[in-house]
Amino acid sequence: MSELYPLKFEPILKDKVWGGQALSQLYNKKAGKLPNIGESWEISGVQENQSVVTNGFLAGNNLEELIEVYMGDITGDKIYDKFGNEFPLLIKFIEAKEDLSVQVHPGDEMAKERHNAYGKTEMWYILESEKDARIYTGFREGVTKAMYEEAVSNGSLPGLLNTEKAEKGDTFFTPAGRIHAIGAGTTLVEIQQTSDITYRISDWNRESKGPAKRELHLDLALDAIDFSETSKRKKIRKEPVPNTSQNLVNCEYFNTNFLKFNEKISKEYYFNDSFVIFICLDGEFSILWDGQTERVTRGETVLLPAMIKEIVLEPAGEAQLLEVFINSESSI
Repeated sequence: MSELYPLKFEPILKDKVWGGQALSQLYNKKAGKLPNIGESWEISGVQENQSVVTNGFLAGNNLEELIEVYMGDITGDKIYDKFGNEFPLLIKFIEAKEDLSVQVHPGDEMAKERHNAYGKTEMWYILESEKDARIYTGFREGVTKAMYEEAVSNGSLPGLLNTEKAEKGDTFFTPAGRIHAIGAGTTLVEIQQTSDITYRISDWNRESKGPAKRELHLDLALDAIDFSETSKRKKIRKEPVPNTSQNLVNCEYFNTNFLKFNEKISKEYYFNDSFVIFICLDGEFSILWDGQTERVTRGETVLLPAMIKEIVLEPAGEAQLLEVFINSESSI
C-alpha cells in the first residue's frame, strides 16, 4: 500500500439566498455561475456531498472511498472504530451577506432517535466582518420556555436573543441545543460534527425563491433547545502569540488551535491517534514530511492522515492557520 500524504479536496460550493461574493474574491473559491456563494464545503463526508481529492495519486477518489481502503491510517484507529467510513467532521467557509435563519441543532441522543444520525455541535472562527456585524448566540438572561413560545407566535423572537459583536479573529462555540444565528456582514470558518440536521425557528420573514417561505421546524426545535443557555459572554477572543499554537476550543467532538507563524514550526502527533486538518486563513505555508512538500495557500484546507506523525510547517513570510483534530484518547 502506498504511503499517504496531505490531501486537498475540491470545494463543494453552495448557492444561498443570504450568500455573496467574498468567498470567491477573498478566499479563491471558483464561483462559476453561482450568483451568491453562501457556503464552501471544504472537507465533507456527508452523503451526496462527498469531498473529492484534487492532488497526488489519489486525485478523483472521494473521502468515503479513501477511508474504506485506508481505514485508521486516514482517521486514526479509535476514530475509525467509532465512525467507520463516515468522516466525523464537516469543515465549511461561510459568507453571510444577510442574516442566516435562527436555528438550533439536536444533540447526539435526540438526533439518533429522530434521524438515525449524529447531533451537531459547531464552532465559528470569524475571518471578515463589517462594522456592525453580530452573532446571535443563546438567550438573554431570564428568558423562559413560555416567553420563547409567546415570542415565536407574535414574531418578537429576535428581542430574546443574546447578541455579540463579531470581529475578525473572534471564536464562537455553539454546542447542540443552543439557539443561534450568524448575522449579516460576516465571513467565517465553521467546524462541526458531520451532520446536516438543522431545526429552523425563524427566517426573518425572508422571501424565498418561489412563492413559499422556507420551512420552519418549531415543534422539533422546542424539544431541542437548552433554555439555560443565557447571555453569559459567549465570545472567545485570544490575542495571537507568534509561533505558538493557541487552543480556541477543546470539546469531545473536536479541538481547534490557532497558529500565526513566521518561522518553521515542527509538529509531532504521536500523542494522539487522529487526523489533523489545516485551514489556511492568511498567507501561505508548506507542509514538509518525509522529504516531501505540499504548499498551502490562503483559503485552502488540507487533511493530514493520522499515519503521518511528524511534519514541519514552513511559512512563506507569515501565515495564519487553524489546526483541527479529535482528541481520541479522551473523547472516543
